[in-house]
Amino acid sequence: MQTTKAPRNKTIELTPKEVSHYARKAIKLNFKASLDYVLDKTIHQDVFKTLDYLPDESVDLVIVDPPYNLTKIFGNSVFKERDFSEYKKWLDKWLKKLPRIMKENASIYICADWKTSISIPEIAGKYFILQNRISWEREKGRGAKDNWKNCLEDIWFFTKSKEYTFNLDAVKVLRPVRAPYRDDSGAPKDWQDNGDKRHRLTYPSNIWTDISIPFWSMPENTSHPTQKPEKLLAKLILASSNKNDVVLDPFLGSGTTSVVAKKLQRHYIGIEREKEYVALAERRLELAGENTEIQGFENGVFKSRNYE
Repeated sequence: MQTTKAPRNKTIELTPKEVSHYARKAIKLNFKASLDYVLDKTIHQDVFKTLDYLPDESVDLVIVDPPYNLTKIFGNSVFKERDFSEYKKWLDKWLKKLPRIMKENASIYICADWKTSISIPEIAGKYFILQNRISWEREKGRGAKDNWKNCLEDIWFFTKSKEYTFNLDAVKVLRPVRAPYRDDSGAPKDWQDNGDKRHRLTYPSNIWTDISIPFWSMPENTSHPTQKPEKLLAKLILASSNKNDVVLDPFLGSGTTSVVAKKLQRHYIGIEREKEYVALAERRLELAGENTEIQGFENGVFKSRNYE
C-alpha cells in the first residue's frame, strides 16, 4: 500500500514510469566526443568507461564526491569497503584520467570523510597542486555509542597549475555583528546598519559551519544516501569558475553539481551509472529551469546558519 507523504515533505520522488522517462534524457558514449555533444548533459555510464571519451582541455572545474571507503548501497549497486591500499589504487585509477580533460587553469575539489581523507593528498597530489583543505560540519545523524559522533567532512582543493580562478567576493559570508564598533564620526566601522539588523560580509575560511544537510522538508532533498547540499556546491562553483564555464562531476549521484551549475549560469557535464539517480538528476535539472533559488544563498550573499 502506497503511503501518503506529509504535507511538508518536499522530497523529490519518482515513479518507475518517471524514472524511465527522465533516464532517457541522458546520453551514453562509445566514441571520443566533442564538447558540444556532452555539454549540459548527464552521461548514464560508468566513470571508467566515460572519462577517456571526454574532449581534451574542455573543463574549467571538477567537483568529485566519490564513494568513501565504506560499504554502502547506491541504487542497484554496492560499493564495498576494501583494504586501504586497494582503495588508494581505485582512487588513482580515475584521478589520473582527469588532467587531460581539464584546462590549464582549472581547479578540482575532492570530497572525503575523516577516514579516507588522508589518502586524497597522496594520490591527487601526483597530478595536481594542493591549495587547501576545507572542513565542513555535517550535522546530521545519531551519535555513536563507543566513539565520537562523526559530523565532519573534508573537501580537498587542488589546481592543475599555479594560475587558477578564485572569486573571493562571490563567496563572502554574511554574519551578524556582535561588537558594532563605530569610527569617530559615528559611522559603522566595517559593518552595515540596517536598523534592527547589523551585519558584515566576512572573508570565507576553510572551516564551514553554515551548511544544512538536505532533509525531508527541503525541496532539494532526494533518496540518495550521500547527497551534498546545494549551498555547499554553490560555494565551490562560485569561487572557482565564472559564468559559462564548464563544470564536471564524474560521480554525479542525484545531480546536485549539475543543478547548481545550471542555477549559477555555468555549463555542466555529469557522469552517473545508476539509472534511478540519473533520472533524479534530470528531474532536478528540469526544476532548476523553473526555480533558481539556493537555500542559504540570497541576493548574491551566503548567510551563516540560522541568520535571517
